[in-house]
Amino acid sequence: MTTLKKTASFSLLLITILFTPFFANAHVKWFTEQEPIKIPLEEIISPLFILLSVLIAIFLSIVPQIVPYFANFKLTKILDGTLDGWRKYSRYILKYGTAAALMIQVTSGTLFAPEFHLNSTFQLIFIWLAIGLLLVPHHLATKLAALLLVGLFIDVMQTVGVFHMLDYGFYLAIIGVLLIGKTKFENLGFPFLYLGTGLSLCWVAVEKWVYPALSIEIIQTHHVPMFGVSPEMFVILSAFIEFVVGYALVVGILNRFLSVVLTGVFIMTTMIFGFTEMIGHFMIHVVLIIFVIEGVGFYKPPIKIHKSRTDQMIFVFLNFIFVLATTVLIYYRFAG
Repeated sequence: MTTLKKTASFSLLLITILFTPFFANAHVKWFTEQEPIKIPLEEIISPLFILLSVLIAIFLSIVPQIVPYFANFKLTKILDGTLDGWRKYSRYILKYGTAAALMIQVTSGTLFAPEFHLNSTFQLIFIWLAIGLLLVPHHLATKLAALLLVGLFIDVMQTVGVFHMLDYGFYLAIIGVLLIGKTKFENLGFPFLYLGTGLSLCWVAVEKWVYPALSIEIIQTHHVPMFGVSPEMFVILSAFIEFVVGYALVVGILNRFLSVVLTGVFIMTTMIFGFTEMIGHFMIHVVLIIFVIEGVGFYKPPIKIHKSRTDQMIFVFLNFIFVLATTVLIYYRFAG
């Protein structure tokens, strides 16, 4: 079995390398080349934005109270039993999913995201070394690959800046999980992954509010279906979906059943933007698959510090508003 895994991994690596010359020089746009124009903060915090924020905060405060009832559904029990059997594969999904995501990127001539183009032999060599090491079924090779990815992440960050790379901070979380595998800190891996991915999703969601013209231009150019709403409202709603998914990952308020539903909605909203979106978010989809498989059984939600339902609901409501406002203000001040 081990020999078969090694053969399959080597074959996949070899085939992808052979196709590299055909794709390495491809110009992949991260949706648009339009110059970003920041709108005034008072336009971001519009009556619609405030209304949606309050309604979503109310909804999220109710979710933890109704989640226990979903656990009694027959479908939920079947789902939990099935997914529990898949948990042993979670780390393999992350390891080989990361390798697959990097392969997709490098064959498209990019690194970490469609907007970062491979521009040196150094980057090309290091990324292929990292991919090759990830395909080796040994934890030491995985750790070496993670260290190479740290170097590549820092290299890109020196070019584009720290706040820009916060959009892709989930890669640091992934690297962290890969580094601490087979160590005494291994159990901290997935909580750290949830935290890093959730914060990244929240951070990148704010971009749609601060630079709505970019998203509107994409919608109009690519004829994205808007389901009867205006482009402006569609951008606001899609950003809220992304932000809520990120927030849910951080605070761990969903069970598996609701996670499947919410993850499905998120995947559909990202897939409508086409192949470029899939290149950029393939790694996110891998993490969301792990999110569904693992659930949040290992994660003690912060609301548990409050005993009564009323206190829990107030906590979630205020916490969401605080996180939303803080993220918007920090992004607007430093990254916008």
